[in-house]
Amino acid sequence: MTAPVQPALDGSVPPPGLDFHSWCDAVRPAFVAAARSGRRFTTYEVAADNDLPEPGNPRADWGNLTQALVRDGLLEHCGFDRSSRPSGEHSAVSVWRGTRAAQAGRVA
Repeated sequence: MTAPVQPALDGSVPPPGLDFHSWCDAVRPAFVAAARSGRRFTTYEVAADNDLPEPGNPRADWGNLTQALVRDGLLEHCGFDRSSRPSGEHSAVSVWRGTRAAQAGRVA
């Protein structure tokens, strides 16, 4: 059961967000394109470059998406980056690249 959404102070009600699976379907093409490019990237870079919508639970859903893409054979982890976070935080961020199969267009 979903809790009702509380209106903002101006009385407006935000539009309902996508459920996790619909959100994954909406953002996956951007990650497929990034994987096929052969370049290294962070999820933040792909999201920013493609103006992707935020998931319902950002703290968990971005990681769940990338792990699903790894299981599907599309992405592989290739290191960490400490400079790509826009907020100035200094925590390590995972860097990804497309697998050879993804770069060759055999996985989508």
